[in-house]
Amino acid sequence: MLAAHHLRLSGIVVVYIPAKQGFFSVCPGVYIMSGHSKWSSIKHKKAAKDAKRGKLFTKVIKEITVAARLGGGDINANPRLRTAVLAAKAASMPSENVDRAIKKGTGELEGVSYEEVHYEGYGPGGVAILVHVLTDNKNRTVSEIRRLFSKYGGNLGETGCVAWMFDKKGLITVDKSQIEEDRLMGLALDAGAEDIRDEDGLFEIVTRPEEFEKVRELLERAKVTPATAQVTMMPKSTVKLDEKHAEQVLKLTEELEDHDDVQSVAANFDIPNELIEKAAE
Repeated sequence: MLAAHHLRLSGIVVVYIPAKQGFFSVCPGVYIMSGHSKWSSIKHKKAAKDAKRGKLFTKVIKEITVAARLGGGDINANPRLRTAVLAAKAASMPSENVDRAIKKGTGELEGVSYEEVHYEGYGPGGVAILVHVLTDNKNRTVSEIRRLFSKYGGNLGETGCVAWMFDKKGLITVDKSQIEEDRLMGLALDAGAEDIRDEDGLFEIVTRPEEFEKVRELLERAKVTPATAQVTMMPKSTVKLDEKHAEQVLKLTEELEDHDDVQSVAANFDIPNELIEKAAE
């Protein structure tokens, strides 16, 4: 079985996600499910498909605009904006698109005003799901998100109903071909990483949110390019699903991620490896 926790993204990877079943401890009292790397690979492939459809650009532009509006247009003083701009570069977005999105966020250019919203609910089999949204019409979006939950036997809940089941963490994945494990461990732990895992062809680095930028920047200075890098919500525990519920959850999360207003989706399911492989097709 594979514990999967994050279906993202929106490409800010950016899921990344997801190989072994179970828990590993990153610090006293905190447990994060293993198994991100297979999902990281899946999300990497999905990001490429999204780019062809233009969805990735749309999502990244929204993130850049909101990040600039909330924290200013200086990427050196705005970590969230810096992360979004790096995602744009990774997606080969033209620099003029990036500059225009920043200026719309700071008000230098006229643009759409996006509202940041987090929706919470339960999917098939009692899976907890968090949905991060950037929208210019909250009433429209909440109606559409509720419809998707209902379509697959889930239900949208009240604020706070499942958020307590997750911890906010930085997650960076690095292809094994880039660096030896011992060197990576030394670099990452010196920069403040909480843990490093060897998972399915990737190294996973887990950090506290406040140490995420420091760890990533140190890796970049060491000429190590992350496969994915994001601050995400990781579940404290997972829900094991049978085949029927697993298929429903995968369909639900996939449709949620395909929604134009959805930036990322996090969920706490544990599903069979063969279904994860099928989802990557």
